Amino acid sequence: MENSDTRVLVTGGAGFIGSALTHLIIASRSWTCTVVDKLTYAANPASLNDLKTHENFSFVHADICDAAAMADVFESVQPDIVFHLAAESHVDRSITGARTFLDTNILGTFQLLEAARAWLSGRPAVIQDAFRFVHVSTDEVYGSLGAEGLFTETTAFDPSSPYSASKAASDHLCKAWQRTYGFPVLISNCSNNYGPRQFPEKLIPLTLLNAIENKPISVYGDGKNIRDWLFVNDHAKALITIAERGTPGETYNVGGGNEWTNIDVVNAICERVSSATDGQDRKHLIQFVRDRPGHDRRYAIDATKLQTQLGWAPEEVFETGLDRTVDWYLANESWWRSIRDGTYSGRRLGLISSVA
Repeated sequence: MENSDTRVLVTGGAGFIGSALTHLIIASRSWTCTVVDKLTYAANPASLNDLKTHENFSFVHADICDAAAMADVFESVQPDIVFHLAAESHVDRSITGARTFLDTNILGTFQLLEAARAWLSGRPAVIQDAFRFVHVSTDEVYGSLGAEGLFTETTAFDPSSPYSASKAASDHLCKAWQRTYGFPVLISNCSNNYGPRQFPEKLIPLTLLNAIENKPISVYGDGKNIRDWLFVNDHAKALITIAERGTPGETYNVGGGNEWTNIDVVNAICERVSSATDGQDRKHLIQFVRDRPGHDRRYAIDATKLQTQLGWAPEEVFETGLDRTVDWYLANESWWRSIRDGTYSGRRLGLISSVA
């Protein structure tokens, strides 16, 4: 699929992982890449600014829940590969606003699958055989691990939040479309991503910007929840690998092999921001707050299948990836300043105050 005639559609391409994937596609492949994005609060058109004039890039402002719009997109783009990343993704927001997550992550995925299936059904057999639909999901569908063990592709789903439940449902839809209709879906379940251009509601960018601005840094519970951290560029490379070499109907776990407690991540960010700016200690900004409802204790991914069958491996360890992330935010205040001043100032989300 590395020929110059390959056409790619990336849903959610103005978001964090989607923009990283789009940049990698344009930089490493001769593919024609079209991004479709609704441009919700977490999307930032500035993430794609440097691609606007590239001959292989185009952008469509549309909602994946809009069946007619998606039919038009497929007819216009005629993609060989679809990378489906459009989703509501923040657990805290899902706690107090679950409906949006159900609409986008479940019904939106359904609309996209149906638009793709309808378009593909009228194509020649050679196009149908080569077509790939990569559905990008999360390790949160598996629930919480104990102190030992890893999530594998056969781990039973056990979601804890409205967000992870909506992603689990979309995964099941994709598997059902493959089994019922023979639709060529590949599913990836990734660990926690971090890196440049991440909307600052997630742990790493929120902590980083609060440290830069000397604002309080909130840590949920005792701070000992463990996550496996995956640098976003490594994830993007994995997605391309899955599209090029993966087997339709298969699921591939994508993990960075970097297990860190939340408090250790926060401390590491404080140290790096201090060293890179004024030398003043930021750790006094840390405050432990009431834990998030349904907060999974530990995630850890076994990516052996992806590594052994498809030849992918992460290139960044957490320390080097975090260095790159801190450097990027320090050098790109113009990207995040309008978010901090307008869209999202850093207030806590996901608190349950009452039940109607």
